[in-house]
Amino acid sequence: MTITVQQLAAMVGGTVDGDASAVINNYAKIEEATQGCLTFLANPKYTHYIYNTQATAVLVRKDFVPEQPVAATLIRVDDPYKTLADLLNYVNALGQPRKQGIEQPAFISDGTTVPDDAYVGAFAYIGANVTLGKNVKIYPQCYIGDNVTLGDDVTIYPGVKIYHGCQVGNRCIIQAGAVIGGDGFGFAPKPDGSYEKIAQVGIVIIEDDVEIGANTTIDRATMGATVVRRGVKLDNLIQVAHNVEIGENTVMAAQVGIAGSTKIGKQNMIGGQVGFAGHITVGDNNGIGAQSGVPNSVGDNQRLLGAPAINALTFARQCALMRRLPQLFDDVRAIKKSLQEK
Repeated sequence: MTITVQQLAAMVGGTVDGDASAVINNYAKIEEATQGCLTFLANPKYTHYIYNTQATAVLVRKDFVPEQPVAATLIRVDDPYKTLADLLNYVNALGQPRKQGIEQPAFISDGTTVPDDAYVGAFAYIGANVTLGKNVKIYPQCYIGDNVTLGDDVTIYPGVKIYHGCQVGNRCIIQAGAVIGGDGFGFAPKPDGSYEKIAQVGIVIIEDDVEIGANTTIDRATMGATVVRRGVKLDNLIQVAHNVEIGENTVMAAQVGIAGSTKIGKQNMIGGQVGFAGHITVGDNNGIGAQSGVPNSVGDNQRLLGAPAINALTFARQCALMRRLPQLFDDVRAIKKSLQEK
């Protein structure tokens, strides 16, 4: 898509500093941009790039004050990152083919009606009494079990498996290979040392505007429901165990593992490879750094790091002290030797 800086600024409600007639035909990171590219500056760590970027235009905050001359044209907006995200979503939508209809071969069981505006890809299987909302897209090789409900504008990418009875809200996106509603990890020990499987008779409920990454797994509840609340964003390769609840607008990076019956509140930001013990409660508005281990319940508005997870500033101080341990041991040995020689 080719557009002038002035046209783009009008689209996003921005103001222009520089050549409003300059033409944009691509997007790039600020350190890699070339002529014709639009880029953005949102993180102050990247400010130094703006003074030598080859981009034609840069989205910046309205209050940005350059300390040196800037060759690129500036488009001033309230939030450069969100503005660029909106633009990329718009361009992506323009370039996406409009998929509709039922490809063959696909299997659709009795009692299931596919809306006229829906898309069902080849080799998809849709079970009995499935409810499909408007504009649902089910890509090839998906499995949708009996009595599943999919809301409006849901997109299910190739190879997703949604087991019987699970519910997916409106405008959800489930990336390739995810498994929704597999059995929870429930086994009862027997006197002979073996284990008896405990039937997992619950479901998974995914509320509106949730995105689930590739190869993420969300187990069905032993009883009741495993629940992913409105607006949650899950990265790839995350494990959500049975009867877990994840609160609204919580985001999780890849390889997070959540043990059974843990309740996580809303607006949490959770880094990659964080592990949560089972049967604990995590409050709201927490930030938990990558590779942390959370063995106990956590309140609200905390910043945690480490395993076991502790206050992030305390953890950073501990790391600084750990680096000094070799010198500390050398000092102790020197003092000990000096005392022995006296």
